Amino acid sequence: MDLFIGIDVSKDRLDVCVRPSGETFVVTRDDEGLERLVERLRALAPVLVALEATGGYETVVASALAAAQLPLAVINPRQMRDFARSTGKLAKTDRLDAAAIAHFAEAIRPPARRGADGEALALGELVARRRQVIEMIVAEKNRRRLAGQPRVLKAIDRHVDLLQAELSELDRDIDGAIRKSPAWQADADLLASVPGVGKATLRTLIAELPELGRLDRRKIAALVGVAPVNRDSGLARGRKTIAGGRAPVRTALYMAALVASRANPVIAPYYQKLRASGKAAKQALTACIRKLLVILNAILRDRKPWTLPA
Repeated sequence: MDLFIGIDVSKDRLDVCVRPSGETFVVTRDDEGLERLVERLRALAPVLVALEATGGYETVVASALAAAQLPLAVINPRQMRDFARSTGKLAKTDRLDAAAIAHFAEAIRPPARRGADGEALALGELVARRRQVIEMIVAEKNRRRLAGQPRVLKAIDRHVDLLQAELSELDRDIDGAIRKSPAWQADADLLASVPGVGKATLRTLIAELPELGRLDRRKIAALVGVAPVNRDSGLARGRKTIAGGRAPVRTALYMAALVASRANPVIAPYYQKLRASGKAAKQALTACIRKLLVILNAILRDRKPWTLPA
């Protein structure tokens, strides 16, 4: 019998449901509890273990399961909510959530993804912290525009200086981590060869898109959230839009595509062609993001640096 495991992750505990048997159990979200969880799941030999992304609490759980070579899928919470509603499950408890996740795993069978190792997780945290620091700098600069009192202006300036120093330190740490890994450094060199791709973009791609170069162009575009989604019904044809995906990666690629639309000898004429055909600036730039992602994916797949097409 094929077994599917659903895990509801909370701050202190993990509620686990085994489907189709319906067996449930609870373990603590600490080293001892994770060890018990791994031991029990290994004995069950499930087809798939699924858990929701819960703002960081799932990271240590996913790492432990991946290290144990268990097939793991981390599910978007919105997908889970929509699935639960579609099956008429409106009540919400940790035990019911675990059962719904197990049901989702059995019915949808999302693909298991390769788990990140400790170094990759550490790099991901550094990149995420860098993004948070940048957001704080932008917020403080916006507040400065509204401030008038010299005392307040000085306080904001001091805080911005501290944040800028923290940002510089994070950049050094991230670059150092990449240089220490021959594989990451090789990927960084390949990505940096593409006009428009700067350090911030390649750091984000290495940390938050390890699948780059390992999937085909359609799957990588869908994973990032830049694949067009139809909005058709009957004879009506709605405007295609993008949805879902990894927002931090999409944001980094947006900035790279913005630069590439002016400086990259492939992306720039493509952007101008789209604008000349009547596409809005945002539509054209979104298409450039997708094209740039496909190029980057091919470069890492083929392990060849950027060259201008003949």
